[in-house]
Amino acid sequence: MEDQRSEAATADAGATAGAHRLVEGPSPKHVQLSRALARMAREELAPGEMIPSERRLMADYGVSRATVRRAVDGLIVDGLLRRVPAKGTYVAPPRLESRLHLASFTQDMRRRGLRPTTTLVSLERREPAAEVAGSLGIADDEPVWEMTRVRRADGRPIALETGWYPVAVFPGLDEQDLTGSLYEVFSTVYGVTIDSAEQTVWGEVADRPAARHLDGGDATPLLVFRRVSRAAGRPVEYTVSRYRGDRYQVHMSLGGGPTVDTRQE
Repeated sequence: MEDQRSEAATADAGATAGAHRLVEGPSPKHVQLSRALARMAREELAPGEMIPSERRLMADYGVSRATVRRAVDGLIVDGLLRRVPAKGTYVAPPRLESRLHLASFTQDMRRRGLRPTTTLVSLERREPAAEVAGSLGIADDEPVWEMTRVRRADGRPIALETGWYPVAVFPGLDEQDLTGSLYEVFSTVYGVTIDSAEQTVWGEVADRPAARHLDGGDATPLLVFRRVSRAAGRPVEYTVSRYRGDRYQVHMSLGGGPTVDTRQE
């Protein structure tokens, strides 16, 4: 009797697996599997739930381990899945989306209904590097504040931000509360309102310090924003923000002419 029940269970499992088995066609098997897993992640599983194991996917879809890994790796790159070493692969939380506009991180997160928090990592008074001095329009020996902070949304690390600010414009900045919106501090304490900015965006992979601050692995993808902000035409902020690419994305509306700079630096 026990053997009969076992054989029946095996038959049922085989029938279920057979219903999913992939066959060669116009699309390669890894593409078919990627589509199937994407549907599973969007329609059947919630963020934070684990997808079936490699062995289960191989059995269910009748594909090789290499095919499974290729499909899963592609969805990880796309941000739909995330891999936790020694545990498994999970449905990733949806990325925060930003429409490029002039706002502080705090304002941006509040607008989404998220709770922004900030941890001050370091604040030092120093002479600026040549690039910083040139961008701020100050002499190489004119002191700046160099500040590094970790920005979070609902407790999740989103960005590692390092900024430089002229001491002459913001004296006593080290005496202010820097765990909220800097733009609010600039406006209320110093009477400086950021009203324009230029921003450049590129992608890179997190180094070990950045990954540590952002609770990611060494290969965590980053979106890097370099911004020079002005108040009444004067540069007052040079900042480089590294956002986790698996938690953040940017929306841009383009039109009217050449608006994308494709030059390589």
